Amino acid sequence: MQGPAWYLFIHQLPPKPLYLRAKVRRLLSQVGALPLKDSVYVLPAAEDRLPELRRIAREAIAGGGEAYVCLGSFVEHPTREELSAAFRRARNHDYRSLVARIRGWSARLDRRSGASPPEGPLRLRLAQARKTLDRLRRIDFFAAPERREAEASLARFAARLEEKPPPARRPRKRPGADLAGRTWVTRQGIQVDRIASAWLIRRFIDPDARFRLIDPNVEEPQPEELRFDMADGDFAHEGDRCTFETLLLRAGIEDKALARVAEIVHEIDIKDGKFRPQEARGVEQLLLGMLAANPGDEQRLERGFALLDDLYRSFTRPLRTTQGGSG
Repeated sequence: MQGPAWYLFIHQLPPKPLYLRAKVRRLLSQVGALPLKDSVYVLPAAEDRLPELRRIAREAIAGGGEAYVCLGSFVEHPTREELSAAFRRARNHDYRSLVARIRGWSARLDRRSGASPPEGPLRLRLAQARKTLDRLRRIDFFAAPERREAEASLARFAARLEEKPPPARRPRKRPGADLAGRTWVTRQGIQVDRIASAWLIRRFIDPDARFRLIDPNVEEPQPEELRFDMADGDFAHEGDRCTFETLLLRAGIEDKALARVAEIVHEIDIKDGKFRPQEARGVEQLLLGMLAANPGDEQRLERGFALLDDLYRSFTRPLRTTQGGSG
C-alpha cells in the first residue's frame, strides 16, 4: 500500500426517514470526517477512530441504509498534502465560527445593568464553548492555525466574566427589554411548560417574538437565537422552578395574575406539591384534551395561547355571579 492510510466511510441512505441523512451527516462531522462526495467521507486512519465510524455505520444500517468502512490509500489524487489542507480549512472555519460567537457574547457583557443581567446565561455559553473547543481539538488532525485565536478568545471571555460589573450609567430599561426582537427556539412536541413559556414571551415580553421548534437530534439552534426549555438553554428549569417561572423571574415581570398562572403551570409540569393551586387539576384536564386533539405544534400554540389568555383574564377580572339569577 502506497502513502498514508485513510478510513473511507461509504454509505447509501433511503429517502425516508427524512432525519436519517441529516443525522448521519452530523455524526460524521462530529468525528471530523470530511466529504469527498455526497456519500463518501474520509478520515485519517487511527485505531481510536474506527469504533466511531462503525457506530455511525450501524446507525445508517438500522435506518434502512447501507454503510461500509474501508481502509485504504490514494494512488494519485487527492494527495496527502491536499487532504491535510482540506482538513485544516474545515477546522479553521470551525474555530472562526467559535471566535465569532465568543465576540458576540463578549459584547453582551457591556449590558450588565437592568433586571436581567447576562452573566448567568453567558456562563452556560462559556461551558458550551469549552466543550466545543475540546471537541475541535480532538478532530484537529493537522494543527489548523486558527486554533490559537480560538483558545485566546475563550480565555479572554472567561476572564471578562470574572470582572466586576461596571456601575450602571443608563436608565433602567423596562422588564425584558433586552429580550425583544429575538428568535426563540425550543423542542418539538410542545406541552404545558413550553406552551406557557411561549405564551408568556409573546404576551408580556415581545409581541413580535419569533418561534422555531426543532428536533435537537437533527438541528442545532443558531448562536443568536434564545433557547428555552432545552438542555443547556438560556431559559430552562432552575432549582425547583419550571421554565415559565424562570422566564417570569429573569424578565423582571411583577404581576399577581401571572404569579397565579405560574403556580398552576408549575404544579402541572413538576407536580411537587409546592403550591397546590385548586385550579391546577381542571386546567390540566383542559390541556390534556387540547394536546390530544391537536398533534401539531402550531395548533397547540394557537389553542394553548387562547386557553392561557382566558386563564389570565380570570385572575385579573374575576367573574361576578348574580345572586338569585336563573344562570
